[in-house]
Amino acid sequence: MALYVVALQEGFLYGMLALGVYISLRVLNLPDLTTEGSFGFGAAVAALTASFGHPYLSLPLALLAGACAGFVTGLLQTRLKIHPVLSGIITMNALYTVNLMTMGTTNLSIGAGNSLFKILYALYELTPLQKKMLGAGVSFAAALIVLLLMILFFKTHLGMCVRATGDNPDMVRASSINADRTKLVGLSVSNALVGLSGALIVHYSGYADVNASSGTLVYGLAAVIIGEAVCGRSGPVRGLICALLGSVIYKLIVTLVVDLNLFGSYSVNMMKLMCAVIVAVTLAIPAMRQYSAQRRRMREAKKNA
Repeated sequence: MALYVVALQEGFLYGMLALGVYISLRVLNLPDLTTEGSFGFGAAVAALTASFGHPYLSLPLALLAGACAGFVTGLLQTRLKIHPVLSGIITMNALYTVNLMTMGTTNLSIGAGNSLFKILYALYELTPLQKKMLGAGVSFAAALIVLLLMILFFKTHLGMCVRATGDNPDMVRASSINADRTKLVGLSVSNALVGLSGALIVHYSGYADVNASSGTLVYGLAAVIIGEAVCGRSGPVRGLICALLGSVIYKLIVTLVVDLNLFGSYSVNMMKLMCAVIVAVTLAIPAMRQYSAQRRRMREAKKNA
């Protein structure tokens, strides 16, 4: 029971990462590889700020740090005309060094007294399971607030312009809208959410590690793809909800594999392999459905011949 409650909490915390990946991948239609860098940057800024005794301030600063990372990637794309994939790689690699310089070490602990979750737990006398359930509830509330804010954002004029830029940038330019500016806004918002997710994970785990962001991009892609496989592809509102749902489903799948001990002593060490397999299978679902439909039509044609 406790394992699955923890999986829910982690699913909601990483869900903000999935929301950020969804915005860049589906709304802006850009392959943004900044994710791992901005996640680590948000985590590093949050850890440094919290370690100085400012846990509440760490969240908005991490949000700003992620937005700055996305803004830099956007500048490389729009001003210097660097390919989106290369610009993301450049920013991601640069941020590895920036994260090291920010923390001053490869691993920075924020201390139990500076963790927002530990501060919350200290307010009540709870059993370990009750603490996990409270953490999951708070994580859900935080993810829900961010989700609602993003839904409201994409209903504003600026949000609609960002959506239009991803759909048809040429039409946006023809409508006298600065497509480069809206692309910068979209990438900044996307990576701000990723940075916020990194900060919340720091408060959840109690420390920041320079290598902790490795694999977060694949995780975000897995969450988005799983969400689309469950709910189908539609507009941004439904897509954002499905991305958050996909994050939770992915964490529950991984927890189930570990809990059932399907791979023996290797279960815990096979997280990335499982993630890759889940992404590959989910991506293959549309092709499998198409192949199945084609075979069905061929069988029907033979019967009618």
